[in-house]
Amino acid sequence: MVKLRARCLLVGDAAVGKSALSQMFRSDGAHFQKNYSMTAGVELMVKSVNIPETSDSVELYIFDSAGKEAFVEACEKLWGQPSVLCLVFDMSSELSFSSCGRWLERVRAHCQGLHIPGVLVGNKSDLSSRREVETSVAQEWAQSQGLEYHETSAKEMENCEAPFLSVAQAFHALYQDRLQTIQNLA
Repeated sequence: MVKLRARCLLVGDAAVGKSALSQMFRSDGAHFQKNYSMTAGVELMVKSVNIPETSDSVELYIFDSAGKEAFVEACEKLWGQPSVLCLVFDMSSELSFSSCGRWLERVRAHCQGLHIPGVLVGNKSDLSSRREVETSVAQEWAQSQGLEYHETSAKEMENCEAPFLSVAQAFHALYQDRLQTIQNLA
């Protein structure tokens, strides 16, 4: 049994549902906060994720970062060296999707070229009548950036665990690859 620890950056524009998504994940869907105050810095949440078909787990340290431009520079100082990335946009906001490229560039610049596995998360799938970003467009962009794509609704607790399981599995796979490389050297 292996227990790994990973820094998970949760980034995206303000009001896309990053805090709601992470809190629903952490509480296993038990607590959806109807009234949020805007995240002004970085909120840290910790949750362990069991890796299917193994006895291993990854403890995710989720750094829920403010999305308002005024706070972003301060947030970057708190990110440290991230292990995985959750990039979130609001499916009912084309503008929040358009910002994903800028967020990804910012994270990649912060990581100085290191490969950081990640996911693109289209949140607020419950607002299907107001949808502005089609699944195929988001999937294509995510794939072009080396990210997996997930659609969620924090409000309805739909698929909230999937993005975090995905990044935990990607981090675990990196660990397994590095372990194999070390064993091959011996």
